[in-house]
Amino acid sequence: MYKILKKQLLAPNIYQMDIEAPRVARSARPGQFVIVKVGERGERIPLTISDYDAGCGSVSIVIQTIGVSTQKICALGEGDSLADFTGPLGQPSEFVHTPADELKGKRFLFVAGGVGTAPVYPQVKWLHDHGIEADVIVGAKSEQMLILTEQMRAVSGNLYIATDDGSVGVKGLVTDVIRDLVDNQGKQYDEVVAIGPMIMMKFVCLATKPYGIKTTVSLNTLMVDGTGMCGACRVTVGGRTRFTCVDGPEFDGHEVDFDEAMRRQGMYRTIEQRAAKIAQEKAEGHVCRIGLDK
Repeated sequence: MYKILKKQLLAPNIYQMDIEAPRVARSARPGQFVIVKVGERGERIPLTISDYDAGCGSVSIVIQTIGVSTQKICALGEGDSLADFTGPLGQPSEFVHTPADELKGKRFLFVAGGVGTAPVYPQVKWLHDHGIEADVIVGAKSEQMLILTEQMRAVSGNLYIATDDGSVGVKGLVTDVIRDLVDNQGKQYDEVVAIGPMIMMKFVCLATKPYGIKTTVSLNTLMVDGTGMCGACRVTVGGRTRFTCVDGPEFDGHEVDFDEAMRRQGMYRTIEQRAAKIAQEKAEGHVCRIGLDK
């Protein structure tokens, strides 16, 4: 069992939990993820690592209550335990393996959308700890939906915020900020890393391509099983079929077939909505249970 050491509400329906998992904490690297299960027969939920502390033996995850299983996780409190917390899984971010001399000459821009801010944070923090101050753009619907802003500000070179409603930062999209930084402020970047909603990552890649800036994206939202066995996270990258959970979750964004990935993601959304409806009906006693509890 994996004890919940700390639970914090970051934004409406978005929680951060620190989990006691010493082995995972010692091995974790930016870009990787874990598989979480509430109970022995619970659904396997892949969640990207938002921070880790090898000294304390803790790993932080950020969860948004979207489906049945995430609601069960978020219903737990400090002192409760998760049945499984497996990881770290997936490939670490590419820059983790880059020689130090080469890495220090690179200029990074990170673009985080919504809950995608959580997996961006450990990457920016890792670079900061290695003497590299990356620029960061964080986008959200409103100020209320921003998460980890102060933590990000502490480890980034410059933090830029964009909100749909203009409640804080620039009113507009993260792509507007990218173009302003390059076209108007004369910023030059060697690599952009974008993590967030699929549609956001698609348009970030479209924005960076004319500049010839290498762009890395994380397709973590496609993962289901997390081990490569179910094949549900198949994605076409550079004309080849790749598996997000074992080959990624990070890929060259300019080579990802985002339209295919979004169609696949839409299919999962329909299944999750059906599961949520069944769970609600079962809770209210309005559904026939024959065949559902096998």
